[in-house]
Amino acid sequence: MLQKSLKGKKVAIVGLGGSFSDYVLARINSTHFDEVWGINSIGAVFHVDRTFMMDPASRFLDDIKAGKQTGNAQTFLLETPNKGPIYSCCLDDRVPEIVEYPLEAVIKDITFSYFNNTVAYAIAYAIHKKVSTICVYGIDFSYRKNLHFAEAGRACVEFWCAIGLARGIKIEVAPNSGLLDMNVPEDEKLYGYHRLDDPLVQRVEDGNLIIGKKSELGEATKEELTSPEALDGREPVLIGKHDIEGVTYESPKK
Repeated sequence: MLQKSLKGKKVAIVGLGGSFSDYVLARINSTHFDEVWGINSIGAVFHVDRTFMMDPASRFLDDIKAGKQTGNAQTFLLETPNKGPIYSCCLDDRVPEIVEYPLEAVIKDITFSYFNNTVAYAIAYAIHKKVSTICVYGIDFSYRKNLHFAEAGRACVEFWCAIGLARGIKIEVAPNSGLLDMNVPEDEKLYGYHRLDDPLVQRVEDGNLIIGKKSELGEATKEELTSPEALDGREPVLIGKHDIEGVTYESPKK
């Protein structure tokens, strides 16, 4: 059910990345959202109140440029009932739910125009509507299992998260997402300090950010952090943060 006013509301923005499973877990654990906003065709998987699909609908309806997502997108656009408004760059007679994204109003209000992916538009819209909390799921961009692939747009989304925080909006990111380094082990979040024998650790306890030595804070539980164990034993690799075993930076001796 659409809210008459979004001011002060808590919204979830859910994309198609792997960490959308954290949204499912949140709902299983009775987490409440005033509205749920979908990115592209996630609304074909579960109900969303609004959708942001900034590519023209013709990209999904007239072609297969979306690859394996094409069928899902067509089902969502043409067959899914009660899907709420779909914000896009242009209208399409085949999908009456599509409305034009209020770009001019958003830019005039926030005074920034930096949009290189659909998620950025969704977060900017939430800021424009003065929500109180934005919970982000399935917005990952980089993936632990494939270090050679990353989707463009992470910097833009993190930029809009910062704008939201500066305006007093609470930003929550799925713990298994690469966005804002959420899935990085807690003792590696502070670059440089992570190389110390007793690294500085940052942790959130009771809504407060705590930074201290690992020996003093002790080990966090799985509920408190995304540990290597919680990541199926595969620790995320950040190029430049880890020294690569067997690699030397010394010039070879002649």
